[in-house]
Amino acid sequence: MKTLKLLSGFAIVALLFTSCYTEVIIDDEPSTSLHSVLNSHELWYIDVNQTVGLGETPFLQIAFTVSFRNGTLYANNNLVGIGSQGNGFGIPVGSYGTYDMVLDVDHDVDGFNTFDVYLIDSNTIELYNPNNDTSYFLHGYQRNTFDYDFVFYDNIHYFLQEYEAWEKTYTSDVGVLNEFDYENYLQFLSGGDDSDFRSSQDENVSNVNNIYWDYSGKYGVQDVVNNDYLKTLTLDYDYFDNEYFELNVINDARIELYHSTSGTYYEFEGRGYIEYMRTTNSKKDKSQKKRKQKTIKKDNPRVNTRN
Repeated sequence: MKTLKLLSGFAIVALLFTSCYTEVIIDDEPSTSLHSVLNSHELWYIDVNQTVGLGETPFLQIAFTVSFRNGTLYANNNLVGIGSQGNGFGIPVGSYGTYDMVLDVDHDVDGFNTFDVYLIDSNTIELYNPNNDTSYFLHGYQRNTFDYDFVFYDNIHYFLQEYEAWEKTYTSDVGVLNEFDYENYLQFLSGGDDSDFRSSQDENVSNVNNIYWDYSGKYGVQDVVNNDYLKTLTLDYDYFDNEYFELNVINDARIELYHSTSGTYYEFEGRGYIEYMRTTNSKKDKSQKKRKQKTIKKDNPRVNTRN
């Protein structure tokens, strides 16, 4: 994650998360070739809430951004390091080729996918996958104008899932003694805004795979009014009362939890970073993490012209 900066204004927010679009018909001229369109912006942000269709294209469902660079496809699949990893492009995830308005992608894990590409406006394209009748909408940006921080904080529940475990490394001297003082490890499992978590009272475990998880439940991350960078974290235990915290990100591997009931501050450090590429051998199937579409899925009006 880049050094924290102020949001660049309502224009970026509206553009990132708008759910409406109007297709613009552009003359078929060399200046609007697919190759030039894909290279007109350094980053293409994938707005999963605009997705139309009942299917999914896995590598697009995982990525926050993709980039098309000289035949190599790059993606920001993780929030850890977003804005700095690969100079802001992310990691290479496959190769691509174009002809007419068709984009062919050979993903390192997902294999071959083909898309019909439609120009929606000067910085929005639609990728229509005829094999699953689903369209993804991508918004173009340059790296120096893209708000990496907004994307990070707006999707912070995924950030918590990007480590195998979080180890408590600090407890403030002030604060009333409470049950959470004895919990030393947290784990946030994939699943979206309302996901499973586990906690442990183990101490000084050298291998996260050896942690014994004492408790489990659901967790949720919520916004704080008028503060885009502060969140609240609720741990909804299966058999105990809920615990509530203010969640503050110190850096890409450290978080602070303020337990308002007791007045205690805790710091947790991430252990076992998970780089998402949809491999099949990761622990607990965490590689299957994917972004959740919050809007209602609906049939795609696009007509598959390849049949």
